[in-house]
Amino acid sequence: MNCADNSGARNLYIISVKGIGARLNRLPAGGVGDMVMATVKKGKPELRKKVMPAVIVRQSKPWRRADGMFLYFEDNAGVIVNPKGEMKGSAITGPVGKEAAELWPRIASNSGVVM
Repeated sequence: MNCADNSGARNLYIISVKGIGARLNRLPAGGVGDMVMATVKKGKPELRKKVMPAVIVRQSKPWRRADGMFLYFEDNAGVIVNPKGEMKGSAITGPVGKEAAELWPRIASNSGVVM
């Protein structure tokens, strides 16, 4: 998944999704607004090889909103945060899903476009 902030990371690899329990043979799935544990695969050397929390801000799989509209983005993207939800970077490139902006106010304030 792409990293949509200016923290220095380029690619994130999702390890687990926070708040998702275990079920035999089922992979944990996360959507827009979910906090995940991720590692940096491409980016600054000081960010790599560490497990850190991130929030998903875009997903390419269509999902249904409560008003019945289906929505999807061009790519999958997330931003690196601390455990309290405060961003490591100071800006977000590209649009951010409304679900993520409503759950995480720090992400909403740093994003350019909320869809």
